[in-house]
Amino acid sequence: MRIAFKGLALAASLALAGLAPAVAQAPAQNEAPAATAAAPTTATPAVATTPASPELAMDGAPAMTVKPLIGQPTDGLMHLQPQVTKVGQRAHDFHNYILMPLISAICLLVLALLIWVGIRYRRAKNPVPSKTSHNTTIEIIWTLLPVLILVAVAVPSIGLLSAQYKPAPANAITLKAIGNQWYWTYQYPDNGGIEITANMLKEKDQVGAGERYRTDADGPRLLATDNRIVLPVGVPIRLITTANDVIHSWAVPAFWIKLDAVPGRLNETSFTIDKPGLYFGQCSELCGARHAFMPIAVEAVSPAEFAAWVKAKGGSMPGAAKPAEAAAPAAAPADAAVAPAANAAAPTTTAEAATANATAAGATGR
Repeated sequence: MRIAFKGLALAASLALAGLAPAVAQAPAQNEAPAATAAAPTTATPAVATTPASPELAMDGAPAMTVKPLIGQPTDGLMHLQPQVTKVGQRAHDFHNYILMPLISAICLLVLALLIWVGIRYRRAKNPVPSKTSHNTTIEIIWTLLPVLILVAVAVPSIGLLSAQYKPAPANAITLKAIGNQWYWTYQYPDNGGIEITANMLKEKDQVGAGERYRTDADGPRLLATDNRIVLPVGVPIRLITTANDVIHSWAVPAFWIKLDAVPGRLNETSFTIDKPGLYFGQCSELCGARHAFMPIAVEAVSPAEFAAWVKAKGGSMPGAAKPAEAAAPAAAPADAAVAPAANAAAPTTTAEAATANATAAGATGR
């Protein structure tokens, strides 16, 4: 009996010192484990099933880096930007293979005629000038030849013009661009009414302490915005433009798009982006003192990334079931009763607005 008492006393001492055997620390079968009640409140984040995309930061953080020569003006170059739409490529070819050869040929012909006339009919060579006043053959040629040239140019030109304003198909994603003095507002009416305001990012020496400024990751000077718009690749885009004050113009050279935004009127065109990337443009209509500070920044991403971005913004894809219409789960798991309360109070994403950039050039006059 005395030996048993000493054994119990020794076990109690070891337990108090934290050295008791694991068997002594195991709970009884009818006792709930204490570790369950004291489980840590922070769980390991679940693996995201949507495509990894930094755009989901939702604050205009640069999700794509700028690629040289793509989607932006480049110093020292004298050519059109590489086109990433079918209409843009068609216009690019029209410029390179029809207009440029034709203009070059006409310029060379006129230059040759001027040189020939200057040499052949100079005063020293021709002291007695001709009194010829009419030449039927020459007059027919210089009248008929320009007409034939204009007809040859008109055929592909009219076709290109028609393609630029071709109505968008039924499966198009609608982007509404609204011009303001001096910034752009965007709406996605087909995706739950997402609204984004985009202001130009100022340089580091133009902002106060703690305010966001342009970096090389955001884009070129005068073209980077605090919030970029996102569009899917390979999906038709219906662009609708309007304005709240004066006439603006939404222009992105890489898309071959320049569409005026007129107050009280809706202008429409359509295009399809072929390649993912980051593309820049700006207002191309004189609209006031800060006309040069209305940049446009577009991220072209895959349809899956676009759907993830729309969801992160609180919107929805066309045809997706609304939360109220979704089928209820057949049976809730047993662990759901003890799920952390924080899961039920997840924050709801609202429409995107401009980031904290009160001194942005585009915000002047708002």
